[in-house]
Amino acid sequence: MPSLRQLEYFLEVSEAGSLRQAATRLGVTQPTLTVQLRSLEEALGVVLLERSRNATYLTPAGRELLPNARELLNQWRNLIESAHLLGDHTYSTYRLGVPPTLGPYLLPTLLPFIHKKFTRLRLHVREEVPDKLLSGLEEGQFDLVIGPVPASNDALEREPLFREPLLLASPAEMAFNSGEDFRESDLSGLEILALDERHALRREVERICEQTGARLNRDFEGTSLDTLRQMVVMGMGLAFLPGLYVRSEIHRPEELRIQPLSGGRLFREHALLFRRNAPSRVFYRELTNLIREVISKELKDSVIPLG
Repeated sequence: MPSLRQLEYFLEVSEAGSLRQAATRLGVTQPTLTVQLRSLEEALGVVLLERSRNATYLTPAGRELLPNARELLNQWRNLIESAHLLGDHTYSTYRLGVPPTLGPYLLPTLLPFIHKKFTRLRLHVREEVPDKLLSGLEEGQFDLVIGPVPASNDALEREPLFREPLLLASPAEMAFNSGEDFRESDLSGLEILALDERHALRREVERICEQTGARLNRDFEGTSLDTLRQMVVMGMGLAFLPGLYVRSEIHRPEELRIQPLSGGRLFREHALLFRRNAPSRVFYRELTNLIREVISKELKDSVIPLG
């Protein structure tokens, strides 16, 4: 099998027109050059060079194959150059996975800052429910995931980003006996709406209902946060909406009453997730620090920064 080094020798001799001069340029001895060129000719099954006492010429086969050899070497050099550029990990395209209940309300704030700092970085973003995000990350379908913190997993690294409060949404006309404050104990017996079982937020709401005595409505389920909001507006029940969704999408507060639970600590925690042995893990930690910076400056009114 011909080597790239042998092709490089062949090109150098074709340009120099002399074995002695080519050997000098390459920094090898003339016998070494001669042996390598003969090995190349044997591997290809053709004679490439016509040698004389004073000069070396390309044979017809050599002239025919010279452009191919030059193209191969150029492709190899381009590969090396690209690898060097990618060595700083900011010149690649990364596949980022986010849940549909988070991505549309977080990424519009994050992405402009990421693009400003890492101008050559490209992110291919895809929304998916958390369980599929985690399996996709482990199987290599995603490079990074921003989403709910999963149970401990030896294959994945978790960099905490922020806690997002879950706010109680109720119809604007609904009156509570407890006045302005609404506590966890006030949920007892109330009808709570939730997303379908594909969503991690559904499991959070199930936990809240179990610990407070609220009734989870299993007959009507939302497929998205927008659907859930409309169900509340129509008076079908109450719902817990993530803080970033409320910040982004609740533009008509007269339709809904949005409030935290007084004394309650209801939130979901998000992290940047990546494979523990990923070659770009040092860059991922740098990206984590940038995301934390942006969240602390731009979103501190809606979430609790971590890290």
